[in-house]
Amino acid sequence: MSNTSASGQSDVLQDRIARFASDLAFEHLAAGDVEAAKARIIDTFAASYAGFFSETAHAARAYAASLAPGGRCAIIGTRERTSPEAAAFVNSTTSRQAEWNDVYMSRAGGGAHPSDVILPILAAAEHAGADGKEFLTAVVIAYEVYLNISDAAQITGFDQSVLAGIGVAAGAGRVLGLTLPQLKHAVSICAVANNAIIQTRRDHMTMWKAAAAGQSGKAGVSAALMAKAGMEGPSLPFEGAGGWNRTVARNEYEVGGLDPRTGPYRIRDALIKPRASCAVTISSIFAAEDAARKVRAPDVERVIVETYGYAKNTVGTGENRWNPGSSESADHSIPYVVAAALCDGTVGQRQFKEDRLWGADIRALLPRIEVRANDEFSKAYEAHPRWHYTRVTVHTRSGSVVVGEAGGPDGEDMGKEKSAAGIEAKFMSLAQDLIGEQRAKEALRRMWSLPEIADVKEIPPLFVL
Repeated sequence: MSNTSASGQSDVLQDRIARFASDLAFEHLAAGDVEAAKARIIDTFAASYAGFFSETAHAARAYAASLAPGGRCAIIGTRERTSPEAAAFVNSTTSRQAEWNDVYMSRAGGGAHPSDVILPILAAAEHAGADGKEFLTAVVIAYEVYLNISDAAQITGFDQSVLAGIGVAAGAGRVLGLTLPQLKHAVSICAVANNAIIQTRRDHMTMWKAAAAGQSGKAGVSAALMAKAGMEGPSLPFEGAGGWNRTVARNEYEVGGLDPRTGPYRIRDALIKPRASCAVTISSIFAAEDAARKVRAPDVERVIVETYGYAKNTVGTGENRWNPGSSESADHSIPYVVAAALCDGTVGQRQFKEDRLWGADIRALLPRIEVRANDEFSKAYEAHPRWHYTRVTVHTRSGSVVVGEAGGPDGEDMGKEKSAAGIEAKFMSLAQDLIGEQRAKEALRRMWSLPEIADVKEIPPLFVL
C-alpha cells in the first residue's frame, strides 16, 4: 500500500499524525497527563447521563440498534451491543447532546469539543480488546491531534467536528493495532472524505448539533477499520492540489506538538464545563445568577449584558437568539440564558426542558435584554490565559440598578482548573439518581484506576442504567 504520490512526495501533516499515533507510549505520559485524561473520560460519561433521555439520544439508539444488533461494542447506559461504527455514533451523540462535555477555545478562533473523540475510541478499543492503558493513550493521541490542528487551521465554513474525525482516526487506529502505513491511510480517508459544513451550528439548530459529533466519531472509526482491512486513502490528503489545506483550512498554517516524547500533552488544556450550556454563554450565566441574588424577575425593566466580542458575535447576535425554538438554540443564546437565570435564579438542565423553554416569564423578559461587546473584556478573552469577563446590569421598574459580574482570576470563571473533587461532584450529581450512589462511587473508583483495567469491555457495564 503506497502512502506517497506518484512523484514520491509525502504529506508532512499526515506523516506526523500517523507517527505520533504509532510512537506515543503510555510510559511517555506524565502523571498530570494521565490524571487529565482520566478526568475528561469521567466527565464524558457524566455528560452521557445528562443526554441519555433526550429525543436525540433515543433516535441515535434506534439507528444503532437497526444496524448491527448483538455486535461487540456497548451502547453506553444499556446492555445492548452493536458495531464499533454504530457505537461510536450513538455514544458520542449522547454525550454531546446536553452541552455538558468539555470545551476548548482555539487560538485560531472558535470553540471545540475534543471529548467528542473519547467514546468512539472506546468503541474501537472494545472491538480490539484493548486494555485501559492503551485506551487512555489513544485518547491523549486524539486530543493532541485535535487541539494542535484547531489552534493552527482556521476552518471557517466547516464544522468543528471535522477535527474530531481526524483525531478519532488516529486514536482508533492506535487501539486497533494499525501499522504506520495503515495509520497514514486511516488519517487520509477521514480527512478527505468527511468534512461537515458549518450549517450544523447556524440559524435554527436541531438535534443534529449533537449528532454531528457522533457522525465524525463514526467516520474516524470507519476510516481506521477500512485501513486495517487494506483500504488505501487518497494521496497527499492535506497538501495535495485538492487537499484539506486548500479546501477546508484555506490558510497557511503550521501545526505544533505531535512529539511522542515531549509533554505535557494538550489534553490538559481542554476545559471541563460547570454548566450545561454553550461555553461562551457560561460567563453570562454566572453574571446573571449573581444579579438574580439581588433582584426579582418581575421587577426587571431592562437588562444590559456586556461580554467579550467573540461571545457577543457568536451567541449574542441575530434575531434567533431572542427567539430560540429548541433546546439546541436556547443553550447557544446569551439572551435566553440571562432571562432564565433572572427568572429561576440559576441555569441547569431544567432551563432547557420544553416546559421552561417556552415559559411565559422567560419569553416576556427576552425582548428587554441587550447584548453589547466590551472592549476590555474582549482583550482579556484574547489573551492567554483567557479570562471570561461578563457584566449584567439590571434596571428595575423602580429606577434602581443591580449589577452582576463574573470572570477573571478573582471571580467565577470557566477557565479555572477543576479539582478531582469537583469532577466527582459533577459526576455524582448526574449519575447517582440513575444508577444509585454505591454504583456511581464504584464507577468513579474504577475509572480513576483506568490504567489497571485489563480489558476495556469491563468499562460499559459500570454505567448501565
